[in-house]
Amino acid sequence: MDKASRNPRRFKHYLALLTIISLFLIGCSSTQRFSKEDEGSNSRYERNESYDEETNSKPLETVKGIASYYADKYNGKQTSNGEIYNMYDLTAAHKTYPFNTIVRVTNLSTGKSVRLRINDRMPDYNPRIIDISYGAAIKLDMLTSGIAEVKLEVLKWGK
Repeated sequence: MDKASRNPRRFKHYLALLTIISLFLIGCSSTQRFSKEDEGSNSRYERNESYDEETNSKPLETVKGIASYYADKYNGKQTSNGEIYNMYDLTAAHKTYPFNTIVRVTNLSTGKSVRLRINDRMPDYNPRIIDISYGAAIKLDMLTSGIAEVKLEVLKWGK
């Protein structure tokens, strides 16, 4: 007989340690990040490029307000819908719009616009109407200012 089986107190410590390690490993297990719909596309970038084919030309809803962008602070971290944020993708965060909603954001001072996919949430206390990715901010020419007055048009509602 080994020492652990002869000493009930030591056995309880080993059992507690084994339980803690097991719980830690269970907590580290991964979950499915994408739905079956996502399997047909090789990358989020390709899905962004196909917005023209899958959206209406007439907006379903239009809102004006201030947009900001977020870049490397969140790059590589998980978004609210489970994806990993890539600051160069054409994505955005919105307070209430369903995930995978397609929007067109137009910088009212430059007239430049970009189509984005909603894949994240922004805080309710934020007075801005949308937070866009760094890649979208480049296309809208708003890197210097950090914020811009924009027109937000919903082109296709997400599910």
